[in-house]
Amino acid sequence: MGLLSFLTGKRRTPLRDAVHLGSAAFNANPYPFYARLRAQSPIHRVGRFLGQEAWLVTRYDDASAVLKDERFVKEAANAMTPEQLAGQPWFRKVKVFQSLQHNMLNQDPPAHARLRTLVNAAFTPRLIGLMRERIQALADKLLDKVQDRGRMDVIRDYALPLPATIIAEMLGVPPADRHRFHRWSNAMIAISSSWGVLKAIPNVWALTRYIRKIIKMRRVDPQDDLVSALARAEDAGDRLSEDELVAMVALLLVAGHETTVNLIGNGTLTLLEHPAQMEQLRSNPALIKPALEELLRYSSPVATATERYAREDVTVAGINIPRGELVGVVLASANRDERQFPNPDSLDLTREPNRHLSFGVGNHFCLGASLARLEGQIAVNTLLRRFPDLRLAVTPGALRWRPGPLLRGLESLPVAFCSG
Repeated sequence: MGLLSFLTGKRRTPLRDAVHLGSAAFNANPYPFYARLRAQSPIHRVGRFLGQEAWLVTRYDDASAVLKDERFVKEAANAMTPEQLAGQPWFRKVKVFQSLQHNMLNQDPPAHARLRTLVNAAFTPRLIGLMRERIQALADKLLDKVQDRGRMDVIRDYALPLPATIIAEMLGVPPADRHRFHRWSNAMIAISSSWGVLKAIPNVWALTRYIRKIIKMRRVDPQDDLVSALARAEDAGDRLSEDELVAMVALLLVAGHETTVNLIGNGTLTLLEHPAQMEQLRSNPALIKPALEELLRYSSPVATATERYAREDVTVAGINIPRGELVGVVLASANRDERQFPNPDSLDLTREPNRHLSFGVGNHFCLGASLARLEGQIAVNTLLRRFPDLRLAVTPGALRWRPGPLLRGLESLPVAFCSG
């Protein structure tokens, strides 16, 4: 059933032919589509997701269960038959992409636990808390630069450079290079077709070459940074291999800023679209913790969790998912599930409880959740404090959304405010 007929009840063309999941147009407002899936087809087969057919899981309870179910694995080789592996999309066999798969996000136990342990110490809530002053100083510095203009692009001038600079400093990557690795990662994340894969290959190659150069420098001249620590890290006598080290640094660079860019950008737009709620937060900054959780729920920066594969035939909500097939857990849909959240399409900055799934759940719960939360809290509160008359500088319909099936965020967010 096509998207139009799916929403109206009239049968026309197959859904897979009518909906381009992850297109910029789709990402502008995917929520009515997700609501229809939850109501009528909560475990739904689509023809094009990350380059292949897949099952979308859209209800909260099902999403949470799949993310915690050990029968759904991250590595295709641990789930597929030899015939299925041979039939995988061509780009999954490209060496430059395969080299980036050796990271904790794409590994199953016990490799996942081993890799996560080696980097976990850098992301404890206590150590992240020590970064508060640096994040606050950077937020103010970025807003100082635009204060006299009376206008800014929240994404380019604020939401991007803040987390990109912080993760670059943590890793020991020169902050001046942040725009380079954002360009590279942006090309990777936007992949939603074979053509997108082709365009991404040079960017992936450039990213891995850059990371190998940084690693080589740190092996010769270690610094007090995360790349140096990972290069010499040992856990029970174990070390990261060269490919694992490259993949780990790539993951931290990309995931360490991409999701937070969307959190700050989406959150700011959401507040601008709800002026009464924005004023409530501005007048009571102490509300920021529950407010940020609600922004994470309402406008999820991660639309769909990274892929899982059924290791065996698994029945979810009465639907059989055959062994080896791809599953996409739609976090943005689960976070709007009326079975879990009262009035899910309403923004409530005081919502309690708020057990959203924006950082995932289970073994692959986001390692950087504490950092993202702190950056988001400081960024939003500082923006509202510094520019109390903040307003959109374009019509909502003129906003451009980034393509890609996994993340949901804006290309640009022009705003205006009183200068000086």
